[in-house]
Amino acid sequence: MPRMTAARAAVEILKREGVSNAFGVPGAAINPFYAALQAAGGVHHTLARHVEGASHMAEGYTRAAAGNIGVCIGTSGPAGTDMITGLYSAIADSVPILCITGQAPTAVLHKEDFQAVDIASIAAPVTKAATTVLEAAQVPGVFQRAFHLMRSGRPGPVLVDLPIDVQLTEIEFDPELYEPLPVHKPAASRRQIERALDMMDASARPLIVAGGGVINADAPELLVEFAELTGVPVVPTLMGWGVLPDDHALNAGMVGLQTSHRYGNANFLESDFVLGIGNRWANRHTGRLDVYTEGRTFVHVDIEPTQLGKIFAPDLGIASDAKAALELFVEVARERKAAGRLKGRAAWAASTQERRATLQRRTHFENVPLKPQRVYEEMNRAFGPETRYVTTIGLSQIAGAQMLHVYRPRHWINCGQAGPLGWTIPAALGVATADPDGSVVALSGDYDFQFMLEELAVGAQHRIPYVHVLVNNSYLGLIRQAQRAFDIDFQVNLEFENLNSPELGVYGVDHVKVVEGLGCKAIRVTEPDRLLPAFEEAKKLAAEHRVPVVVEAILERVTNISMSGSDIASVNEFEDVATEPGHAPTAIRALRG
Repeated sequence: MPRMTAARAAVEILKREGVSNAFGVPGAAINPFYAALQAAGGVHHTLARHVEGASHMAEGYTRAAAGNIGVCIGTSGPAGTDMITGLYSAIADSVPILCITGQAPTAVLHKEDFQAVDIASIAAPVTKAATTVLEAAQVPGVFQRAFHLMRSGRPGPVLVDLPIDVQLTEIEFDPELYEPLPVHKPAASRRQIERALDMMDASARPLIVAGGGVINADAPELLVEFAELTGVPVVPTLMGWGVLPDDHALNAGMVGLQTSHRYGNANFLESDFVLGIGNRWANRHTGRLDVYTEGRTFVHVDIEPTQLGKIFAPDLGIASDAKAALELFVEVARERKAAGRLKGRAAWAASTQERRATLQRRTHFENVPLKPQRVYEEMNRAFGPETRYVTTIGLSQIAGAQMLHVYRPRHWINCGQAGPLGWTIPAALGVATADPDGSVVALSGDYDFQFMLEELAVGAQHRIPYVHVLVNNSYLGLIRQAQRAFDIDFQVNLEFENLNSPELGVYGVDHVKVVEGLGCKAIRVTEPDRLLPAFEEAKKLAAEHRVPVVVEAILERVTNISMSGSDIASVNEFEDVATEPGHAPTAIRALRG
């Protein structure tokens, strides 16, 4: 049997599990692993500037393509704790990433050795498994189990912690004999699917709510086929956005308190049956449950059995992988259609599109400073259906979800439940690494942008091009808007007069100088008619120089974006809504009065 260090065995397993890219920051306790990474070859490594950044890069990489698993690597102690936010983000959104940390020698773990910390215990609540490996011979099995867990059931992250002496110990291991463990995913039964379709057929105005689980299962094509067979309109959740194109005749719009469409909420409130597939019933989607559920029958399909009934009790719960369930939904629907047993839904579907053509928000404003709505209007003009949008949280994300258009799965890559500021830049770098020739466009407010902007240097060093749209009002906009309920505007102002850039007025940080100092390109826009030329120039610069290019749009200081504080029936439209086609010129459906 061949002999090699446990660290080398771990690297060989990564390759045989399909890993081709990793993101990380080396250090003393993980150096044996890095030595093995270099010696083995076959895994491209991207050096991050912050270990949390490496974890978000890994998540972006995973989410860019079906089958990807991002890997983040760091040394002991604070490197592991820095990646906890990334692990939390990944488990909250059901994203498999593998976190590998170095550790102090096993003999001194209990002696408060330098940078020794019980990272397995710290990471346990935000991973599917977190293990400090104490015996070198266990390393192959621990890594084999890690990939099995990440891919089985509800996907999620795993942490493997390797003491330095464990990494250096030689073990017997033959990579040629290694085989990944079979993946386990629950599957619906035909009886369950038939019952669900019976319940749908008994309704008059059914909807399908399609969540991120449909994308995780690589099942959007099946979802679209099922919707088209039955004629049932689809509500994508924020995490499921892109399961079917925004311009599809059965796209009923998004629903929720914040990232929703006027017509989406209106369509949902008219429904009497909801089939949820691969979704969590997240609170910012549902709002008040009495409003969301009243008068509706629910079927919920989810890969994780304990999700069924967690938020509210469905009339029928089915524990199943979304793809396995949709394969059966399509099969049974085809049979029923051939037998003439599927109810026609044309009038109901047409009514959802009528609402789409009449209930729209205004995007066209000529104001200076810019209104954010105009930024998204021009983004719709500049960035086509092939664009992958990456964003995390804030008014920028909420407005973007209300006004941008997404046409393909994995083309809206959004940090959903956790929403950590700073996620966007490293996640975009991970997405662009996975799709180096694709069109990647990130979206940030100024505070999200400032949290981890040092990672732009990673894009400059490793030649990772993408376009980053930065909407700057020098405010914590979402928190300021939330503070209205408390009649305060406290500790959310970011403005100051920059001594080195007096031309900015009170907008403070000179993002153009900072971005250029990090080796990237930047364009500042202050007038609405300069937005589209700036976006076009940014695309050219990114292609020419192969670096991130930031387009900073200087916004009016205060804008309240449409949202509700309680339920989907009472969204506050702070701006005048669209009343003529010129108010929303890039809307999917031309406005009708």
